[in-house]
Amino acid sequence: MGQARSAIILGGLLAIGMIWGGSYIEDAAETWRDAGRSVTVKGLSEREVPADMALWPLHYTVTANELETLQQELTTQESRIREFLTQRGFQTDNITVTSPQVTDRFANLYGADRPDERYQAEATVLLRTPAVDNVKKAMPQTGELVRAGVVLSPNYDYRTEFLFTGLNDIKPEMVAEATKDARGVAQQFARDSGSRVGEIRSANQGYFSIEDVDSYTPDIKRVRVVTTIDYALEE
Repeated sequence: MGQARSAIILGGLLAIGMIWGGSYIEDAAETWRDAGRSVTVKGLSEREVPADMALWPLHYTVTANELETLQQELTTQESRIREFLTQRGFQTDNITVTSPQVTDRFANLYGADRPDERYQAEATVLLRTPAVDNVKKAMPQTGELVRAGVVLSPNYDYRTEFLFTGLNDIKPEMVAEATKDARGVAQQFARDSGSRVGEIRSANQGYFSIEDVDSYTPDIKRVRVVTTIDYALEE
């Protein structure tokens, strides 16, 4: 009788344990299944903005047989360039000049190979200004400097640059746009898979890029940011 009673009690405990264990396993399986349901999407925000800063280098060259004459010519041409710029409304505070680079052109040449003038100097007058439209208007007028005797030496190293410096002003809006775009992609995926978008598990803002719209309009910039977001998917 005692053995039978013990067997009944033991059987009951085993049944309870199996029920509890099965429930625990089911809950664990559901948790594991939910933990594995997620979607990683990218969101894009892109806009075109006008440049708000121009860097205009006016690089010039002078030659002379005497260093004193060379220096005088450098000063004269610098003054002509400064006058050219101020006459077009640019502020003197925005104009700087680099130290000249002087070359002795006789150093490694002899006889008939030597040029007529021994010394050559190069310098750059740099205009840094937010008046982008004024720069665009003044650039085609540099022929006046050439007629005044200024030997301009434009090349790739001294090209005009247009910059956009207002990224911090538009960054919050663009991040919000990219995040909204990413959620829209996640919601479409969720609808197609018969689920719904849950909380954000992880997010990566990405970096902002600023590029010219094209090679013909360097004063218009394309600002772009891509965010990567991992969303949980729920039943």
